[in-house]
Amino acid sequence: MILVAGLTPAWQQVLHFDAFTPGAVNRARAAHWCASGKVLNAARALHHLGGPCKSLSVVGGSTGDAVRRDFARLGVASRWVDGAAPTRVCTTVLDASRATATELVPEAGSTSPAELDAFRAAFAEEAADAAVVVLIGSLPPGTPAGFYHDLLSLTRAKAVIDARGAELLEALRAKPFLVKPNREELARTLGRELRDDAALFDAMRDVNDRGAEWVVVTDGSRPVYARSGDGLYRLLPPSQKVVNPIGCGDCLAGGVAWATFHGRPPPDAVRYGLAAAADKLGRMLPGDVDRGRVEALAAAVEVTRL
Repeated sequence: MILVAGLTPAWQQVLHFDAFTPGAVNRARAAHWCASGKVLNAARALHHLGGPCKSLSVVGGSTGDAVRRDFARLGVASRWVDGAAPTRVCTTVLDASRATATELVPEAGSTSPAELDAFRAAFAEEAADAAVVVLIGSLPPGTPAGFYHDLLSLTRAKAVIDARGAELLEALRAKPFLVKPNREELARTLGRELRDDAALFDAMRDVNDRGAEWVVVTDGSRPVYARSGDGLYRLLPPSQKVVNPIGCGDCLAGGVAWATFHGRPPPDAVRYGLAAAADKLGRMLPGDVDRGRVEALAAAVEVTRL
């Protein structure tokens, strides 16, 4: 089983405009609602890929109830920790005339020590049956930076980490299987500028030296790089029509976890994750992918060992 765990889900509104003008009244062509946030996007993608997977997150209030109902409708195996703070509402504004996506993201509400204890206990129970765990998303205000590290001490499963900053640096001490920052996140996490690929490769080596078996760095539509102690790879994602880019990185993490669970070697797992991200790019809702399409796109991802 693959366990996807995170503390900052969202109830997501996606508004689609033919053209969007800031400062004016804009009427959307279509509006969509769904359970989202990085943890639920990755779990949703894994569910569509065929799993087996289970999500673990904290939800609260009427928006948390909506998240529960949406995942129950989809049939995604889930475990919820009750939170006092209402689950945040995020809004995506899609402007078809400019092919842009603007994301409006409130900070998640704080999580109490009792809620963190309940999450930690739930994680220990669920991770006992997991071969792969995905820890994904930022930590709520007030959560100790070492929380992901503490969770990793409770499992022997292969860990895929999608985080940044202090929580990523702390998690590296637990020697995770794979971490997946984007280029900007990696630069901010290490406190250095990555002006060229040489600087990027040095930063990736630093992350390997700090404990990550593999580090994968995305950079929008540009090449993706994957590095272990034994090799460096460049992967070129297939070009796709852009409908909504929000959630692509989460689907990449889900795809990597799925392929890892099913025994694919790391470069092929990253290839599969890129295919999942590419398929998501052409879909409206974050986390939506089609397994058949992902398999076809994976064959089009170019992988070069450098």
